[in-house]
Amino acid sequence: MADSSDFTGSPWGNHSVSLNATAATNGSAFHDPMSPEMNKVINVLLLVVVFITMVSLGCTMEVSRIKRHILRPKGLIIAVVSQYVVMPLVAFCLVQAFQLTEIRAVVVLICGCCPGGNLSNILALALQGDMNLSILMTTCSTLLAFGTMPLLLSIYCRGFDLHAAIPYGEISISLVMTLIPCGIGVLVNYYRPKYAKIITKVGLSFTMIAVVSIIIMTSYTNGGSILTVLSGPLMAISALMPFIGYAFGYFISWPFKLNQSEMRTVSMETGCQNTQLCTTILKLAFPRELVGTLFLFPMVYGFFQGMEAALLILVFRCHQGFTLKKKEKYQTANTEDRLKDASEGDSMTEAPKLTNAATS
Repeated sequence: MADSSDFTGSPWGNHSVSLNATAATNGSAFHDPMSPEMNKVINVLLLVVVFITMVSLGCTMEVSRIKRHILRPKGLIIAVVSQYVVMPLVAFCLVQAFQLTEIRAVVVLICGCCPGGNLSNILALALQGDMNLSILMTTCSTLLAFGTMPLLLSIYCRGFDLHAAIPYGEISISLVMTLIPCGIGVLVNYYRPKYAKIITKVGLSFTMIAVVSIIIMTSYTNGGSILTVLSGPLMAISALMPFIGYAFGYFISWPFKLNQSEMRTVSMETGCQNTQLCTTILKLAFPRELVGTLFLFPMVYGFFQGMEAALLILVFRCHQGFTLKKKEKYQTANTEDRLKDASEGDSMTEAPKLTNAATS
């Protein structure tokens, strides 16, 4: 990591502070409330949850649709551009708007430069998105991270030597944990489609229970630190970044004539960042006494991106239910009108018959 004399060329202008002052602000009073045992339990549980989730999501994929997206990669290109061009730029603009100090700005920028995570796949499924496109987007985003993250961090984080902190091993694990379980799910759906739906339901039910358990454990251990130390600007950025990503991903897809399912998928992939990867970079790049509670920023970002996505899912489901009821009501009214017209027609044809019978 560079010393304070190297920061004069950073893009933060006059808003920087010395590292010693920042360390005193962020780290001196901070003690990690999570025990190593609890941390290990959560990490193991996360690996199991990700594997089961990706197998379940793989069971929803179809080989023919995967080929179609690869041969016509319009959605993939939009998602990659949104992920690696727009999101880092959004992070940079928010940092400048809130006039963050250097170390806080770098934490936000690292989060903005990370690839999409597996959470986007679950959210895309909840929004009835295109799962084939979603998994391909996550795979491409993670694969491109090997080259794009060093480039983006060197552009946006001048003055900090972060190349050695990029966790290529963890990026590789993320890639493997996407490809292998999804491949298993695709094979199950291709050769044993009757089991695919069962695996999906059971797997996603387990995922929901496990995610709630992880949130409870994490909130119990870190909740106090998050509420007492993280500043208002960081909280605001944590809320604004995913929202802007979701909105941009959805509306940028419209001019390119993606269907609604694909638009919702691009939206989720753009707004979701790999917060675990961001946390790993912070741990490798900076000493704990320098960053302090800023290690918790990715967790806060993950909370907001999950809550905002949950709100979007709720709105989508309500709109879907309202539209379906309206459609059913319309179809019922049309059916009643047809039956009424048919009965009136029958009565009119019966009347001449009765008249002719009476005359004869």
